[in-house]
Amino acid sequence: MENHKIIQVDEKVPFSLLAPLSLQHMFAMFGATVLVPFLFGINASVVLFMNGLGTLLFIFITKGKAPAYLGSSFAFLAPGLLIIEQFGYAYALGGFVVVGFCGCLVAAVIGKFGSDWIHVILPPAAMGPVVALIGLELAGTAASTAGLLAEGGPSGADTAVFLVTLGVAVFGSVLFRKFFAVIPILIAVICGYVTSYFVGLVDFGAVAAADWFALPNFSTPKFSAEAIFIMLPALLVIISEHIGHQIVTSKIVGHDLLKDPGLHRSLFADNFSTMLSGFIGSVPTTTYGENIGVMAITKVYSVRVIAGAAILSVICSFIGKLTILIGTIPGAVIGGISFLLYGMIGTSGLRILVDSKVDFDKSRNIALTSVIFVVGLSGISINLGSIALRGMSLAALVGMGLSLLFYVFDKLSIMNDR
Repeated sequence: MENHKIIQVDEKVPFSLLAPLSLQHMFAMFGATVLVPFLFGINASVVLFMNGLGTLLFIFITKGKAPAYLGSSFAFLAPGLLIIEQFGYAYALGGFVVVGFCGCLVAAVIGKFGSDWIHVILPPAAMGPVVALIGLELAGTAASTAGLLAEGGPSGADTAVFLVTLGVAVFGSVLFRKFFAVIPILIAVICGYVTSYFVGLVDFGAVAAADWFALPNFSTPKFSAEAIFIMLPALLVIISEHIGHQIVTSKIVGHDLLKDPGLHRSLFADNFSTMLSGFIGSVPTTTYGENIGVMAITKVYSVRVIAGAAILSVICSFIGKLTILIGTIPGAVIGGISFLLYGMIGTSGLRILVDSKVDFDKSRNIALTSVIFVVGLSGISINLGSIALRGMSLAALVGMGLSLLFYVFDKLSIMNDR
């Protein structure tokens, strides 16, 4: 295999590459995706099952043209925890179903009227910083996961594992050749995990006690109008997040996914998976930044690799020991990988500004980019019931509003930078 050869979305991948590349994608998403069920107090097996099934459905609905892995969505944490406390997990599932259904309706509207409006409300000067914020606002999460922000400072073991993992990922991405050039993330995870064992961060006791076969803990939803209204504002977050992810993926693969297969297809697939998740007892799904970062680093965009990772996730959901074994990967390993992956997403946002040749001599462009960055990184939030809009989501809404006003001003010929 040629060094750093690009494997395009529709390319077939030989099995000798398919297995490690698929495993790489699964490891990239695992740490974040199992955190959501942990916080909700449910077993992760049903979530692994739905992530895999949802990803396969996404690939089918988008006609194999949009490489994306669906993992657990963090947008539903605040309303979900509130509903669980007041009504129980079954009513949170009902909220997931309704939000997913409403998202499917939005996708149908976009399918009817098109997606050209996105370029009006999110021109490159706005979309660049919005996409960059997807990665940049997660920088603290990566550091926290790695144990670097622990009270009293990080432990020596966490620091050692973090440095080994990040070092192998960074230097491997620029030094590895041929076969190893496309799996630097997997190699980094393995090296970090081995280091974790030798510094005493891995305990196999739970693996030994687990059953080999375990059926995912499926459950059914219940519906309450109050719980549904608590959950509905999350729809704004997941739509803006989805658009951002599709745009940054489009830049990475060199193909406009908003046009082909179309935003309506990918948004419908994303929300249909969330709706189905609610019906079987899992958590909402979303396209995952970690896996977008893997594609950016490895230049492997094949949907067959994504499908392989999805199938592995489904298999893991039925094998108790394997699920527990993967769960023993320490946070220092996941954090080390995330440092690079989240940074790559941030860089992709800056790439939009460069590739689009955004003219910052124009007042509108520098104002848009500046305000979006400050809103996204300042920590301010707007509360809509139990939902707090902050970070990228709030910055995207502010950017849309400003861009729309600037568009109107331009049509009225009152802009001073025409």
